[in-house]
Amino acid sequence: MDYPLLSAFWTMLLFFGLTLWLYLLFVVISDIFRSSDLSGWGKAGWLTAVIILPLLGVLAYTISRGDSMGERAMANRQRQQALYQGFQPSAVQSQGVADDMAKLVDLRRNGEISEEDFQRAKSRVLT
Repeated sequence: MDYPLLSAFWTMLLFFGLTLWLYLLFVVISDIFRSSDLSGWGKAGWLTAVIILPLLGVLAYTISRGDSMGERAMANRQRQQALYQGFQPSAVQSQGVADDMAKLVDLRRNGEISEEDFQRAKSRVLT
């Protein structure tokens, strides 16, 4: 099979160019839908331009709205990070709860608190 090095390089260049183009197309389309400052007609217009004339539409979109694309992406990342931090328990908190529960179990085992006091204190620690 005769496949010179230049042809292999050209094929790889085309493949990675196509991959880059598809990535850019999906980034632009997702930014169109994510944009809150565009009206419904504006989104429909940009989407039509990107679908019918992909190269011109993507270039025009990135030229005219490229600065705000980064701002929207950063705001989206910050919102996702805040949501993630809200659901992630902190290591200090979970360690404190575990320590408190261990102390309560020791107190009950030594007979220093009753079962009723243990249940009441356990409900306070776990909430």
